[in-house]
Amino acid sequence: MSSTEYEIERATRLFEKCSAMLLLCAKSTAYWNFIKMCFQMPLILISSAMCILNSFDNNNGNMKIPNVVVNGVSVLVLALQNNLKVIEKVETFKNLSNQFRTLANSIECCSNFDNITNNSFMEKYDNLIQQCPFESISEKSKNQVIESFKGKHLPLQLNNNVVTNLRLNAQVVNANIELSNNAENNI
Repeated sequence: MSSTEYEIERATRLFEKCSAMLLLCAKSTAYWNFIKMCFQMPLILISSAMCILNSFDNNNGNMKIPNVVVNGVSVLVLALQNNLKVIEKVETFKNLSNQFRTLANSIECCSNFDNITNNSFMEKYDNLIQQCPFESISEKSKNQVIESFKGKHLPLQLNNNVVTNLRLNAQVVNANIELSNNAENNI
C-alpha cells in the first residue's frame, strides 16, 4: 500500500467516524429537545392555571393557598430542568452536530490527502470527541448508530469490540513477556 493510499484510507476512516458522530449528536439533540419540551409543557399549563386562579381572586385571600401550591410546583419543575441541565445539553449536542458536519464536509471536499492534512483533521476530530458528553447520550441512540454503521469505522466510544480487542492484545503482550522472561531464565 502506497503512502497516498494509506492517507486516503485514514481519511475514509475518519470520515466514517465523523458521520457516525454527526448522526449520534443529531439523535441526542432530538432526545434532549423532547425532554426540554416535556418540562416546558407543564410550565405553560401551570402559568395558565395561575392566571385563571388569580382572575377569581376577590381580595379575600381565598386564592392564597392555591397560588402557593401552583408556584411551588412551577419552581419544582424549573429546578428539575436546571438540575438536569437540559437546555445546555440541547445546545451542546446541536453545536457538536454542526461541527462534526463541518469536519465531514471538509474531509469530503479535500483533494489532497497527505499526512499533514490528515493529522489536522484528526486533531479537530479529537477535540470534538473530547467535548462530547457520552454519558448524556441514551443507549438507544448509541445502539441505533452502531447498527446504522455496521461494517464501517466507529469512534472508540461506540465500538463494543474495542474492550475485547484490548484485552486480547494485553493477553498476547503478557504471553510474549512471559516467553521472553522464560527464555532469559533458561540462558
